[in-house]
Amino acid sequence: MINIGLIGCGYWGMNYARVFSELRESRLAAVCDADSKRLFEVNRRYPGTATLNHYQDLLTNPEIDALVISTPATNHYAVAKECLEAGKPILVEKPLCLEAGEADRLVEIAEQKQTILMVGHTFLYNPAVHKLKEYVDRDDFGPVYYLQAARTHLGLVRNDVNAMWDLAPHDVSIFNYLTGETPQWVSVAGSRFLSHDREDFVFATLGYSNGVLGHIHASWIDSNKVRTIVVVGGNKRVVFDDINPLEKIRVFEKGLSITGEVDSYGEFQLQLRDGDIISPKVETSEPLKNQCKHFLECVETGAKPFSDGRNGAEVVRVMQAMQASVAKQGHPVEVK
Repeated sequence: MINIGLIGCGYWGMNYARVFSELRESRLAAVCDADSKRLFEVNRRYPGTATLNHYQDLLTNPEIDALVISTPATNHYAVAKECLEAGKPILVEKPLCLEAGEADRLVEIAEQKQTILMVGHTFLYNPAVHKLKEYVDRDDFGPVYYLQAARTHLGLVRNDVNAMWDLAPHDVSIFNYLTGETPQWVSVAGSRFLSHDREDFVFATLGYSNGVLGHIHASWIDSNKVRTIVVVGGNKRVVFDDINPLEKIRVFEKGLSITGEVDSYGEFQLQLRDGDIISPKVETSEPLKNQCKHFLECVETGAKPFSDGRNGAEVVRVMQAMQASVAKQGHPVEVK
């Protein structure tokens, strides 16, 4: 049984509290938050869980085996750094932090302390995303032409980061997983309608090798809630719709290619392939629970997490370039 200490029990932190209290492999031993009202709610739901206001008390507690950090993103670096320096295995909600240099420092500390640093890129633990990857990697999918993501809703506006930092890390991590690489450059434009401090929607373009492009639409102000990923290849198109409870994945066996033959006018001929639309079976399981189980396994065995610190740092590196592009009104920025 692994004793978990949870730092931060806001909207998403309460989801972590629920999952770790349900898993047989773990015990929600303690929850820390500065808001006493949130701690009162924890006491009501989980009467056997200790509550406290200062997370530093968890760092010196030998009964706490691992920590989960679900604070505002602006606090991730400082809190994660203290936890790692105390030698505690940690799971940090995405994004790992807001600056690539700080992300690299956290990775370095975790390696020095020989402890676990895992990042909560929850969609990487979604069975439908793994099924999407399975189809994209097949030889009959053909070359990847482009990827497109939409992540929109109305509300749940955060006061620590903009809509891009709130929503796009999911899609950046998925794009990197599907392509097996990090984009070389980004171009992002956004606007501020709800506040003068941060963008509430963005349109982002990510440039990968071989001319492959990714496009992300992230918004807090769209009344239509959308959670989709589309990958268009030479022979097929695959759609992941996280909102659809029956058909998470749809495969369109259609494509267009040049035959290589030249007609009498010296022009290449195009060949259209029209096939079936397939909805493959996808395992039903909760991605957050899958992620938390994986964290517990890594703490138990010392194994490298699937979404480890380096994976999280790469996403931060892309996001930082995206923020620089927003500041330059969409001017392309290299991902270093």
